[in-house]
Amino acid sequence: MDKKSAIDGGNHAALWHGRFKEGPDAEAVAFETSIHVDARMALDDVRGSIGHATMLGKTGIIPAEEAEAIATELANIAVELKTGKLEIDTSAEDIHSFIEGVLTDRLGDAGRKVHTGRSRNDQIALDERLYLKRAIPELQKNICDLIEALIKIAEKNTKSIMPGYTHMQRAQPVTLAHHLCAWCQMLVRDYGRLNDALERINLSPLGAGALAGSGLPLNREMTAADLDFEGVTANSLDTVADRDYCIEFASCFSLIMTHLSRFCEEVVLWSTEEFKFIDLSEKWSTGSSIMPQKKNPDFAELIRGRTGKVYGNLMALLTMMKGLPLSYNRDLQEDKESLFAAYDTTTSCLRIFTYMISTAKWNTERMAAACVGGYANATDLADYLVRKGMPFRTAHGVAASAVRKGIEKHKNLEDMSLSELRECSELINNDVFDKIAPEACVQARLTTGGPAAERVNEQIAGLKHFLDSAN
Repeated sequence: MDKKSAIDGGNHAALWHGRFKEGPDAEAVAFETSIHVDARMALDDVRGSIGHATMLGKTGIIPAEEAEAIATELANIAVELKTGKLEIDTSAEDIHSFIEGVLTDRLGDAGRKVHTGRSRNDQIALDERLYLKRAIPELQKNICDLIEALIKIAEKNTKSIMPGYTHMQRAQPVTLAHHLCAWCQMLVRDYGRLNDALERINLSPLGAGALAGSGLPLNREMTAADLDFEGVTANSLDTVADRDYCIEFASCFSLIMTHLSRFCEEVVLWSTEEFKFIDLSEKWSTGSSIMPQKKNPDFAELIRGRTGKVYGNLMALLTMMKGLPLSYNRDLQEDKESLFAAYDTTTSCLRIFTYMISTAKWNTERMAAACVGGYANATDLADYLVRKGMPFRTAHGVAASAVRKGIEKHKNLEDMSLSELRECSELINNDVFDKIAPEACVQARLTTGGPAAERVNEQIAGLKHFLDSAN
């Protein structure tokens, strides 16, 4: 079947062809068809059609035996699609036309009744929601897999000290486990945002029709319950014109990619000779075509780069919607390509990052060495003085003067003599050295959420509880 015959002839004709004497030009057909994009929703389209046909039979809108025959044959089509016995005809206009065409081929006039009281406008809104309800939990599983991988690394490194940074300058000592738990918290929020968005799409749009509902006695609530929705959408105009959910999910994907990109930026930095905090597996690195010594963090860089593609998908959706009047406009056909591309990219990046980070080795000795120098313990010197009764602002000044003295003498704070430190304040005694050692600085930070080992263990326990509840 060529593209033109898919539009203007037979049971696989375009669903709108009856008004026209002439079929469109072949190039026009190629331009407007969407089946190459929406084919992934074939099973969702079948499921929605079964629910609709079942309702039509139970309400007496079509004979019960015909509704049963439609539902049975649609179930057969679903099985054949899963097994590959039935291949999707890409010359069909869209997945709705293909499914209805196959059904009509097999059932004749009974098959033509499946679209009673329904428009492709509410049908596609249903298919997208059913698809997202099915696909998003898979993405959430990938998020949980990454959290689990990070927890495994964190559990082994609750006492592996490393510098924490602000402005990319060494700031205060933390631990590798504390740092990885920070990454996990971003992912927990990503998971939650997807849950929130899923809750908002859990209303059935079927029955909104083209824009004004139906004059037939459809039972929207019955169909919604049958398809596992919590209820039905409230306004038919809004229902067929709404693509907020596409934008919302694309926004969620963009934030996930933002977080992955930030992780990857740190991985790229940490894998340099200057840092050498992390050694990526050769399975997740590449070489150079000209420099034989190179071991490049290309997968981290690719994830970082593909973040821009997902942002672009979001911007495409926002731009598509910004000037559309109510209700349905054909512009809305373009939502799926951006939504699905953003989903696919985010899913693959989550998986690849998980593999990459799970197989990496961590140079904890190098991390610990990086905590020496740079005066990352200056705040701890100030805290020491506060415990002695000095006002913090004064203590801050004393610590700053100690840093200046250390710079002048080319010494770290912990390497200065007691007499040198006492020149800054007579409150400083020999016990100060136990307080400003990097390990002591970390362990002193016992506030909730801090880097002390017992606090990080609490964070890890909380993340494990999250994973248990998510699963």
